[in-house]
Amino acid sequence: MSDVEDDTILSETEDGPTREKTGDGSQSLTQNHIEEGLSLLCKTGNGLAHAFIKLDLKERGLTDISAISKFIHIRFLDLSNNCLSDLSPLASLTQLLWLKVDSNEIQSFRRQPFGKLTFLQWLNMATNLLADMEDFVGPSSLETLNLISNRIEKLSCLESGRYANLATLELRNNRLDTTKGINLPNLHHLYMAKNVIRHLEELDKLERLKTLHLRENQIETFDGLSFNMKCLQYLNVRNNKIADEKALESLRNVSKTLQILVLSENPIVEQADYRINVVMLLPNLERLDKDPITSDEKIEAKEKIKELYEEETVEP
Repeated sequence: MSDVEDDTILSETEDGPTREKTGDGSQSLTQNHIEEGLSLLCKTGNGLAHAFIKLDLKERGLTDISAISKFIHIRFLDLSNNCLSDLSPLASLTQLLWLKVDSNEIQSFRRQPFGKLTFLQWLNMATNLLADMEDFVGPSSLETLNLISNRIEKLSCLESGRYANLATLELRNNRLDTTKGINLPNLHHLYMAKNVIRHLEELDKLERLKTLHLRENQIETFDGLSFNMKCLQYLNVRNNKIADEKALESLRNVSKTLQILVLSENPIVEQADYRINVVMLLPNLERLDKDPITSDEKIEAKEKIKELYEEETVEP
């Protein structure tokens, strides 16, 4: 993994999209809206005709999109910043690859059509009114799911058998108090900053996770990190409640792969030997907070480990 700044690894701003509606009032989708938003002319699936496959309908104040159901060739659809709560008319758009419905008024996954969109790879539902994951049924093709800035308190339905291709999961700025409920062995990137997480649970199921972002939570210890996390390279726990060396012990479980660790704005960083103590636990670490690990720090850590070993082996 390349040496990146603390938050540049994120795909969007920390708070997610805003909820400001800029349309000119609530209304139903019209033919004029569709004609104005269509672009990207391509061959249809059978290769015998051409159709527009991209549709931009953001910021139209839409509450009803029934008219969209006839446009079955759409592959890229932007419905962001409207007033939508019902996406059922999308069920006939079975060629969709990319769907953006952030900043709407969706309260539940119930009766939403995602399970019928069998080619959908990228779904953004940030800044809606979702309270949980119940009734979420998505296609097995899904690779990226963005749920930033909702009201989710509990995770469920995120099972490996159903979402074997899901690689990136965005859950920043929700109301989660645990990491429990994510059974996705193929997941690569998990973003859970700005929740109220106190406990790291069931992380042993995330065998291919590379990025774990937990900034601004209530975490006091790394208990929960697992030897099964054989690919973890980047761990961000900035601005949590990690206060002493004992809280760091479970970092040994990921010591072989972890390259970047962000611990700034935790009480532990005030300790005099903070960096050396971390390097002792994580000999392969390349960067701690914003600064690379120096060769001098590695040498000092090795010497301190040697001294501690010699002290333990001396007979009383």
